[in-house]
Parts: sequence; structure tokens; C-alpha cells
Amino acid sequence: MKMASSITIPRRLPLLLVTDNVLLPGSSMRIPVRSIRNMNMIKSRLLGRNTLSSTVIGVIPKQQKAELDDEEVTSLHPIGTAAVVVQITGTNWPRPAYTLLVTGLCRFKVDKLLQESPYPVATVTQLDKLVADDKVYDTSDEELNSLAENFREQAAKLVEMLDVSIPVVAKLKRMLESLPSQHLPDVCAAIVKSSYNEKLQVLDAIDLTERFNKALPLLMRQIEGLKLLQKARKDGKVEIITRRESNRPINMRQAFRKLNTPNLQDEDDGEIEDLDEIVDMEQKIKASKMSEEAHKAAMKELKRLKKMPQHMPEHAMIRNYLELMVELPWSKGTKDALDIVQARKDMDVDHYGLDKLKKRVLEYLAVRQLKNTLKGPILCFVGAPGVGKTSLGKSIANTLGREFHRIALGGVCDQSDIRGHRKTYIGSMPGRIIQGLKTVGVNNPVFLFDEIDKLSRGVHGDPAAALLEVLDPEQNHSFVDHYLNVPFDLSQVLFIATANNMATIPAALLDRMEVIQIPGYTVEEKIHIALRHLIPKQLEEHGLSEEKLQIPEDTVKIIVTNYTREAGVRKLERRLAAICRAVAVRVAEGISKSRHEKLEASEGDKKEILNDSLTDIDSHTASTLAHPPEMPIVIDDAALEDILGPAMYEPESKERLQQPGVAVGLAWTAMGGEIMFVEASRVENTEREGKLTLTGQLGDVMKESANLALNWVRAHSKQLSLNLTGDLLNNTDIHIHFPAGAVGKDGPSAGVTITTVLVSLFSGRCVRSDTAMTGEITLRGLVLPVGGIKDKVLAAHRAGINRIILPKRNEKDLHEIPDNIRKDMCFIFATKLADVLNSAFEDGFPALSAQVLTESKL
Repeated sequence: MKMASSITIPRRLPLLLVTDNVLLPGSSMRIPVRSIRNMNMIKSRLLGRNTLSSTVIGVIPKQQKAELDDEEVTSLHPIGTAAVVVQITGTNWPRPAYTLLVTGLCRFKVDKLLQESPYPVATVTQLDKLVADDKVYDTSDEELNSLAENFREQAAKLVEMLDVSIPVVAKLKRMLESLPSQHLPDVCAAIVKSSYNEKLQVLDAIDLTERFNKALPLLMRQIEGLKLLQKARKDGKVEIITRRESNRPINMRQAFRKLNTPNLQDEDDGEIEDLDEIVDMEQKIKASKMSEEAHKAAMKELKRLKKMPQHMPEHAMIRNYLELMVELPWSKGTKDALDIVQARKDMDVDHYGLDKLKKRVLEYLAVRQLKNTLKGPILCFVGAPGVGKTSLGKSIANTLGREFHRIALGGVCDQSDIRGHRKTYIGSMPGRIIQGLKTVGVNNPVFLFDEIDKLSRGVHGDPAAALLEVLDPEQNHSFVDHYLNVPFDLSQVLFIATANNMATIPAALLDRMEVIQIPGYTVEEKIHIALRHLIPKQLEEHGLSEEKLQIPEDTVKIIVTNYTREAGVRKLERRLAAICRAVAVRVAEGISKSRHEKLEASEGDKKEILNDSLTDIDSHTASTLAHPPEMPIVIDDAALEDILGPAMYEPESKERLQQPGVAVGLAWTAMGGEIMFVEASRVENTEREGKLTLTGQLGDVMKESANLALNWVRAHSKQLSLNLTGDLLNNTDIHIHFPAGAVGKDGPSAGVTITTVLVSLFSGRCVRSDTAMTGEITLRGLVLPVGGIKDKVLAAHRAGINRIILPKRNEKDLHEIPDNIRKDMCFIFATKLADVLNSAFEDGFPALSAQVLTESKL
């Protein structure tokens, strides 16, 4: 590097104030422009010029202090550096922001400040001579010659310790070989690691001898630090990352970063921490035991991170990506507890009933004992709310000894929730599956996809389609999240999905899961669940115990039958919680009453009793306060009505079926089975042909069933002795209504019920009040099978109906119904509508039965 010869700087210079940094002659530096005065100087003196190299400015160091205004210029440092502006980078949007690349020329002294606003300008005196001659100083000064020669030797020694293969180091070596001696202190002080005050001392050293004396200790300190690093590396205490083999010379930039000298700038400390993080990250990548493809991708990103400045936005994105990669459980898993006997006991303790589900879990454990590489099953629990689907997932995880993670899918409409975002986007993140694996820390947890039937499709894709790969045992061993962009093995994960209704699950997704129906609980099952699980749980949550509150089994049965009518037990738990709250008020009032009685004692003993009541030093007093004499409180029928009010549900079928045109049907909903009263009426109309009106928010299938039933009754009106003269619709309007009109209804299973209602309406005969029915019909009078038999039967049992008409082909479904329920019920199986009508009415229809018998013989 050769300096320009015979250069004289202008007497008037615009000043650029640099905070906490020093520009030395012969060195280059990037200066971010932040203050208003610096910004004004750039706009006025630099922007819009064709050539920047002819523009000389004065760079004045300024130390940032909390008590001084950043714009204060009255107390300038007396010595500065004249510099030429090499480059200006920046933007004007959304607000002006510039960075200057400047090269120092020589020192100057500020003589007088000419102006402060809009930017400072001063008259200066040049202190250094800008000539290329190496004999600018007095060669007869032996001390100065010795200092210069020693300084050049030490600078050469520093360069020899660095990796000369690096272009910047090779350039530095060539520059030092040709650099005039008077410029050595400034250049070396700029490249070695030094504090703000140390560089300021070099700048203030106008005399060359003093300058050598100020810069030489900085150079020697750098050399000693590099020697210590080399020794530590040989001893194996410090790992220095170089571009090539470990026996190469030290990389200059990394070596400078590694030195931990006192009074360094905060940004240098940040660079040291950044290098330490990279070293730790590489060790974590090696220790994570990730797949070969993932390891290759991680090392590629790590190399990019090494070359990237810390202030770049992509630096943080790559670091976050690598942190996720090393935190994922690529090969870490838990060992399954394969004791089948203990597993059966654990599941029986956690849940009552549900034998079909428990059997499936035990089958999985048995096969795992025989084959360790068994892939995790993909189960789907379908049932009404409150039957314990989510808690079953937790129980299975505890039984297997695995970690449990729940992912709520209700309302999810973005496929990125499953697959993640591309990491090129700002704010990108992995999908919830990868995040869940990171949370649990093992690769074989139990994942619960809650409410999988409530996924929706949005403008950002279909999450149900994204789940196809996750829930496919043939594909999920190489699941690719968009954020990771490398395969991850999900084959050891046990996936469990929950749903209330299978109709809203896409067929392709449903085909990948093993569906297990979880029907509603019977009255007996609810009583057992309340006594074994719900009551102890509510007592603990409300700070009560069995010594304070007792709820007998008969009371629980009344709550189940008269205050709840649901497939699950959530409403039952809320009723028990209401009882506990009422008792808690009673207990608290008793404690307060006892304390007031103590305080209202005789005047002579008042002070002593007050102290006893506040400090509870008397054990008998404490026992009395904790257990008032009326404990325990036993909840009977009267107390139950006082707390919960009158019974909410009472048998009503007998009252509603005491008139023609009403029958009880059985329906299945997402909330479980329900009984459904179907009502019909007719109105005389002599002006026009009769019509059929349907109300109750019915679906298309149910409307078609009503038309089908009406046409069958019209076709068989003579056999039913309904109308011997003409059509049933002559001068007659028919209205069929399904109560609970706010609830949508659809499906073909109401066909037999609508037919029975119409026959009852036109014949004037009442349907039996103890009978409910379900089944699909055809135009020829056949009764076809329907679904949800167990839920429907349980609903009828809850409503007090013990006689049910079912399609003959549904007889096989009765094995799912508990034995105690089947003993209480009477089931009638029908193949034709004649069987239904003969069973629904007291005396039946002999003429219709005879016709059916004749048709059967033919």
C-alpha cells in the first residue's frame, strides 16, 4: 500500500462525529450514520456528487455518555483524522439510513469551530505529512530507528502466526512489507484488538516516537494472546475452528475473536460469544445422532452461519433452524412398559367399562412383546362429548410409560399448522407435530389429535390433506416438515385421534385410521364412575372430605336419571360440583359461627378466648372449628332438590302418547343417542288438493323418508282400514312435526316412526306408550338396518322406555349392549312395516298381516 505524496488537506473541513470508535490514518472503517447532524452533512456535502474520492471530511471520535446529549458538539476532541469517503450505502425508505466507508489520511487539529448547525464545520491544521518517502522522520535518531525496526519485526511475527492462505492475511503481509515505517503504528493499532481509549491514545500521539511506544504494547499483547491460544490448542483445552485441517496456522479473524482482553468493546465480546455458540452448535449436531440426510443439511447451514455476519437477519434464522435440529429427538425414545397384567389393572383403575378399547391396547402390548419393531397404531376414538376420549389417550400413555402430547385441531384451517412454513419466510416456524416432538423430547410419544372431525379448509390449504402423510403407516417414516425440509421418522409415534362425528372426516383420512366407537354410558356405569372418580375428584377440588360430605349411591342415581340426560358424564360432574359448592358454604358458615360464639363469650374470659381463636393453640377448639357437630353432611332427596332445584327430566312418553298421531323414534346425534317424539295432525281443506307439510329443521333425507312413508300408507290404506272411499289426501292437509326445531335433523332411520305416526293419525288409534322404534323403510314396505343401535337403546333406557322395535338385520348389534340393560328391555325385530305396525299398536292390523303372508307365499 503506497500513500499519496504531497497531499495537503483543506483548511475548512465538515466534521463527522463517530461515537465510541476511532479512525486512524491508513485504516478503513464503516461508519453508520445515526445522528441528525451527520445525516445533514451527508445530504449536503456527499449525496449528488459524481466522485466521492475528492471529498475530504474530518472524523472526530466522541465517547457516548449517558449524561450528555448525543447532539452536543461544543466539547469536541481536539485531534481528528482527515478521511476520504470511498463509498456510501443506504436507503431513503422508510426512513433515511446510510453507512459510510472511509479511509483515514492524516491527523489534524481543530483550531476553531465555525458552525454547529445544520452540521459542524471547523478550521483545522494538518499534523501529519502525506508523502511516500520512508525517510520522513529524522534518521539520525537512533532510538526512533530502533523502535521502527523492532516494530516491523513484531508486525512480521504477528502475520507469520496467522493463516497466510486466507486472502486478507496475504494482503496484510504484502502491505506491511511495503508500508513506510511512520505509518506502521497507525495501521497495526487499527488491526489488532484494542479498546477505545487505547486507540485514542495512539491518535493523540503526534510525535512518532510516542506513537511507536503507544502502539507497540498493543502489538505485543496480540502476539502473546495468539501464543496462548496455540498452546491451549495443543493441550486440547481450546478448539479453534479453521477453514482447513487443525494443523494449519490460526485464522486471523477467529484468533482475534478468541482473545479475551480487558476493556474491549461490547460488540467484540458479542463476536466471541458468537464463535463459542458455533463451536457448541457443531458439537450438538454431532451428538444429536440425527439421520445422514439431516446431518448433511445441518452442517451445510452451519457453514453458512460461520461466513455470515451476526447483524444480518438471516443469521438469526439459520441459528434458530439449527437449534431446532439439535433439539429434536432423532434417536431418543422411551422404553415401553410391556407388563400386560399391570397394564390391565392400570386401565381398570383409570376408566370404568370400555372393554373394547382396553382390549385393543392390550393387543398392541402383546404384539410389542413379540416384535419390538412394531409400528405405532393409528386409532380414532369416536363418541359423544364427555365419554372420556381425551382422558383415555392420557391413560394409554401412562400405561405404556410414554410421553403424552395433545394437539387441538378444532378450527384449524391452515395446512402450515401440520406441515410448517418454509423457513425462507419471516417468522416461519415448524408445524405442530415437529413442535410437539421437540416439547416431549422423545421420538415415540403418544400424540392425541383432538377434535379431528372439526378441521376446516381455508385459503391456505387443507389441513386434513396434510394429515394423510402423518397418519399413513407406509409414509410417516419419512415425514417432511416444510421448515425442516428433511425427513423425520414418525413410525414409532402412537397417534390417537378423537371425533364426535365420522361424517365430517374426509374418506381418505378416515381410511387411514382404525375407528373405535365409544358409546355413551349406561345409568349403572355413570353411577360407578361418579362413586369411583367424580365424587373424590370434586371433594379434593373443593377442599372437602368424606368426613364432611357424603353422597349416597341412591342420591347419585337420582342425579343421573332426573338431572342429567347425556351420553357422557360432564353434566353429571357439574351437578356434583354444585353440591360440593353448596356444602362448602355450609362448612364455612359453621366455622365462622363457631368463631363468633367464641368471641361473644363472657367479658372476663374474652381476651383469652380471642387469643385462642386466633392462634388455634387449643387442640379441642381447632377440632371443633374444622369439624362442626353436624358433620358429615349427607345429601338426601330433600337436600338434592334444595341445591339443584326441581327435577329437570321426568318421564313424559305416557302423557304425550295418549292421543293419536304421536310416536317415539330413536335418533343418533354427535351428543349420543336421543329419543324423538314425532307428531302429526291433519286439517280439512275443501278448496284444493291436500298437501304434506314438514317442520323441525329437517334434512333432505328425512323429508324423502316422510314422503315415502305417506305414499306407502296411501297405497295400503284399504288393508289398514283407513279410507275405504278414496285417497287419504283428498281435501286433507297433513302436517308432520319433529320437536326441538332449533336442532337440525337428518337421516333415514325415522322412516318406520313416520309411518307409524301417519297410521295412528288416520286410524285414530294411539301408539303404545312403552314403545320406541327406529329403521329405514322402502317403497315396498321393507325395514332396512340403521346405525347407532347401542346409543339409541341407551337413550330409550334413560327415558324409561323398555320396548324397542328394531330392524331384523340389526339383531347382531345387541351384543354391544350390557347384559343388565338387555334384561330390562324387550326387543322386537321387524323385516316389514306390517311387523312394525302390529307391534306398535295394541291389537295390530290383521288384514295387513294376511296380505303380507299372501305376498310371502307368492
